[in-house]
Amino acid sequence: MTTLIDGPDAVRAAERTHLGYSDWLKIEQDRVNMFADATGDHQWIHVDPERAKDGPFGAAIAHGYLTMSLSNFFLPQIVEVQGFSAGINYGVDKVRFPSPVKVGQSVRAGAELVEVTEVKGGLQTLMRITIEIEGEERPACVIDAISRWLL
Repeated sequence: MTTLIDGPDAVRAAERTHLGYSDWLKIEQDRVNMFADATGDHQWIHVDPERAKDGPFGAAIAHGYLTMSLSNFFLPQIVEVQGFSAGINYGVDKVRFPSPVKVGQSVRAGAELVEVTEVKGGLQTLMRITIEIEGEERPACVIDAISRWLL
């Protein structure tokens, strides 16, 4: 279920709250291969499942940046912000990849609105997006993403 945040006052009120979770997404080899083609990163631990079986993770793994980029797929499932003329990705303060995602595993994201600050023309938010691996204790990726919401 998507959390609706409508307008500046609602954004401020949502500070320091967990906004929910996305659906699970199974990571298939085709997705990993397409990401490798798009980025030119064809390292064998990602694109050669047979060789990767004997590698450090026992299977082919998703690129860390593929996992991170899925935040753009997951966030609209978690939160919808309205009442602004535009929302802009401003950057990230911190990204970590605590655990690899093996091909065939499922991931989902949770999001927490950590901080809201006033900026010229609107608000800036810091959202902590945690991409979890189904059945694993450690997350795949933790992102402190910064957005600007223009009035």
